[in-house]
Amino acid sequence: MPNRLANETSPYLLQHKDNPVDWYPWGDEAFAAAKILDKPIMLSIGYSSCHWCHVMAHESFENDSIAAGMNAGFVNIKVDREELPDVDSIYMTAVQAMTGSGGWPLTVFITPDGLPFFGGTYFPSEDRQNMAGFPRVLAAVADAYATKRDELLESSQKVVASIREQSTPQKNDGDIDVSLIFGSFTHLVGNADPENGGSQGAPKFPQPMIYELLLRYWKRTGSSQVLDIVTLTLEKMALGGIYDQIGGGFARYSVDDKWLVPHFEKMLYDNAQLVSLYLHAYQATKKPLFKRVVEETLEYVTREMTHAAGGFYSASDADSEGVEGKYFVWTFEEIDAVLDSMDAKFAKVYWGVTEEGNFEESNILHLPMSREEFIACSVQEPSEIIDNIDRIRLLLLEERAKRIAPGIDDKILTSWNALMLKAFAEAGAVFENDDWIAVAEKNAHLLLNQIKDSDGRLLHTWKATTGPVNSDDPGGEARILGYLDDYAYLIDALLTLYETTFDYPYIDEAQLLADQMIERFWDRDWEVFYDTSAEHSKLLVRPRDVLDNAVPSGGSVAAIALLRLSVFTGKTEYAEKAEISMKAVIPHMEQAPSAVTSWLSAVDILRSNSQEVVLIGAADDPVITDMKRELRRTFSPNIVFAGATGESSEGASSPLLEGREQINGKATAYVCENYACMLPVTTVAELIEQLG
Repeated sequence: MPNRLANETSPYLLQHKDNPVDWYPWGDEAFAAAKILDKPIMLSIGYSSCHWCHVMAHESFENDSIAAGMNAGFVNIKVDREELPDVDSIYMTAVQAMTGSGGWPLTVFITPDGLPFFGGTYFPSEDRQNMAGFPRVLAAVADAYATKRDELLESSQKVVASIREQSTPQKNDGDIDVSLIFGSFTHLVGNADPENGGSQGAPKFPQPMIYELLLRYWKRTGSSQVLDIVTLTLEKMALGGIYDQIGGGFARYSVDDKWLVPHFEKMLYDNAQLVSLYLHAYQATKKPLFKRVVEETLEYVTREMTHAAGGFYSASDADSEGVEGKYFVWTFEEIDAVLDSMDAKFAKVYWGVTEEGNFEESNILHLPMSREEFIACSVQEPSEIIDNIDRIRLLLLEERAKRIAPGIDDKILTSWNALMLKAFAEAGAVFENDDWIAVAEKNAHLLLNQIKDSDGRLLHTWKATTGPVNSDDPGGEARILGYLDDYAYLIDALLTLYETTFDYPYIDEAQLLADQMIERFWDRDWEVFYDTSAEHSKLLVRPRDVLDNAVPSGGSVAAIALLRLSVFTGKTEYAEKAEISMKAVIPHMEQAPSAVTSWLSAVDILRSNSQEVVLIGAADDPVITDMKRELRRTFSPNIVFAGATGESSEGASSPLLEGREQINGKATAYVCENYACMLPVTTVAELIEQLG
């Protein structure tokens, strides 16, 4: 008989609806039950694509005997960390304070008042080496709560005090200047792996925010050393097993230091950020490999990770048929069975397939050498080789599609969708791909029109329901009040979408969201943004995490978005809010720059003499097209694009557009700095000259 999780929309929670555990979702009902029954709460936090979450679920939560012990001694709550990041943040900090480490699945024992007193991560179903089995842990915790409750409560108060101290904002009156960026250089470069790229050691995570900052540093300084570090990292990742050589898209991280063996789950947020990073690296270097990665990854997202209504799914599992990576790897014999002898020989050499394999007697496809090196070693014509690669890749992709695919977490998260929206919009602009721009606009329509409540407040998650999909009513359920990430990421994405389409309502929507964000998340006493609004449920503390994790901190993107919005609207109060919020992070910028690289990118925006380029002319005017192409040709992160698709900008409320009109009926460009513009020009050559 299904438990209470059967009424939830999270795929992760629904995976546990048939457990013999009497699960509660997070909420008042569970805490009320714990108080009435005078039982501690066993809080289990994970997410759908988490491998060890699946292992613990199978070993313990599906075990009738263990479930009986859980039900007898505890009120049990299951949380999807992606749905409730605030709950995850608080209790992850608690477990780290108690044990010195953390991770998922997160297992926390708390009082009916929410106070944490014991915790850990994965517990095996029986005693194993130096690990206590979960039944032993359950029995010990239940006994301690019954016999030593006062001691537990005393220790939990110390943990809570530590959490509150960490979450208390720090005012700082220091100066925000470019020296903070230059100060980060030694640390970031010193930790780079000179052979394989990325940070030294294993496992290796992509860390796109670090490399975005290094590209900005290169733009400022022209440092070839920095560009080489970025290029090496992106090349090695793209050639390795962390990149899906057949289907496109990146796995979460690499287990080894050579990017070969991935943890096979694919996360939307990783792929969104990496598309943007590879796009920017392509603008800086013009390397065909980087363009190909962008194209293949966006193809993967549209093919496998997009709902008909335009939303992007959250993740795909590492496991299929209960085996990690089974869907993605190939044996020597499987290649022979799928391809004819010549194609099989070609594929084995190109993708490094051997009889012994490189992963549990199978092969993770990778490129032992770059495509350019492979071509140089071949007697075939380059065009013939490229055609062969593309043709064989599609054959393998078709064959792989016949396998049992990993599970898809099909919830739509506003923040992660906004990251991918931005990636599609910017890539569509750079590569002049209208289909990608259409994908971005469809996603924006869903986020702005469906993932809100009746009061117009942005919500965090949307899940499709059954039934036909249409643009007016895609048939889904939106829930959970939006977090700072949701607002900040979406504002930033809408500004990029405006720069792509010159459709001014996107600026209006961004401004509306920004005003709501300031109203709901800004702390007037401490002058910082919090991760949750005052309307969210009250936890032990109101979380405020300034550090970048797998995604940039909400506060850093809020600062970036407000700085950008200030330029478009002329409202200096947005930029002032951004700068004030940045001051609280100065100690982190000075002492641990790798943990706040997104904030340092905000510093680059704040302390740059940005150029504003305004284009006036029909969207299909070939001169406008050529001007856009020139503007997008190079990596110029602090150029702001604006425009109107007509003979003048009449009706637009941005000071960038006031009084801008065509000269002699020709497509016209205005190059400005702080709204002060040079003489308008009507040719691409003149535009290039003014841009310097």
